[in-house]
Amino acid sequence: MSYLLDGIRAVTPQQCVMYVVGALLIYLAIKKDYEPSLLLPMGFGAILVNLPMSGVLNQMVAGVGESQGIIQWLFETTIEASEALPLLLFIGIGAMIDFGPLLSNPKMFLFGAAAQFGIFFAMIAAVMLGFDLKDAASIGIIGAADGPTSILVSQVLHSNYIGPIAVAAYSYMALVPIIQPFAIKLVTTKKERAMHMPYNPKHVSRTLRICFPIMVTIIAGFIAPMSVSLVGFLMFGNLLRECGCLERLSQTAQNDLANLITLLLGITISFSMQADQFVNLKTLIIMALGLVAFVFDSIAGVMFAKLLNLFCKNKVNPMVGAAGISAFPMSARVIQKMGQEADCTNHLLMHAVGANVAGQIASVLAGGMILNLVPQLLG
Repeated sequence: MSYLLDGIRAVTPQQCVMYVVGALLIYLAIKKDYEPSLLLPMGFGAILVNLPMSGVLNQMVAGVGESQGIIQWLFETTIEASEALPLLLFIGIGAMIDFGPLLSNPKMFLFGAAAQFGIFFAMIAAVMLGFDLKDAASIGIIGAADGPTSILVSQVLHSNYIGPIAVAAYSYMALVPIIQPFAIKLVTTKKERAMHMPYNPKHVSRTLRICFPIMVTIIAGFIAPMSVSLVGFLMFGNLLRECGCLERLSQTAQNDLANLITLLLGITISFSMQADQFVNLKTLIIMALGLVAFVFDSIAGVMFAKLLNLFCKNKVNPMVGAAGISAFPMSARVIQKMGQEADCTNHLLMHAVGANVAGQIASVLAGGMILNLVPQLLG
């Protein structure tokens, strides 16, 4: 009967740490409601893959041969071989996004671009700390505040730290309501946060709404060909939303498809959270660099808005610049809340939404540019 205790005897201290990490992710998902659709399956998956001789991983079974594990199979086929899960999720995300606030105020595109600064800052910092370029680029993309992009870029570049990068990306996305107010208050005064912005949206025609995702895909393909899969699937989802003749498919993409893919992505990415790969000093460094990237994204957006105000007649509340990250719609809600805390009559939501959806486009373009540049630099 001693074989019943073999599993307990095989547990390592590193695996015990991963049980705690898994339990923490589950706690944050259930108790704090932080990205529960992702953190819950990631947390449970982290426990599954770290059980000794776990059946969710490939195993050599005496007298039987190799046994296929479901989580390892999902990872190898839907992420490692094709990046299918992150890309399919972009269809659902695209179907959820209304680009109307951005199209009615194209100036918001600039804030989407400015708020990607943290990606490149963290990338340079990672290189200085001894990470090779492909790992540094994968770490930097955490600053995109876009979990699927982080997973896809780190997988395409064959980073050694896919698990920590995914955990950092989704954890910090969930913590946007805590991280962004801290970063914004570092570089703004209460008077600046209370600044009002009139909202007079221009009419956006249906033709423009339909043409926009097509043109963005074509332009992105010319500028950064490696971004076509990212941008293309995002814009295809948006085209489903805007075409007007595929309402059922649009609703399916927004709800059923997005929910199912999110669930599978969360538990599949846990394959890269095995203790021997995850429990080390570099994981802590990656988490710290990811936080730095998020903070500098917000600060860069705010500082760019202040710079723009030096030349523009119609002033922009500097906080709107911080909404240029990809965490949609959490960042826009944070800006609205902070604006009303400074002045209860201040309404910034629609301006912030415009910057926020610009950040969605900018983050996938940044990911595509990194996928273009890094192989050239390594080659």
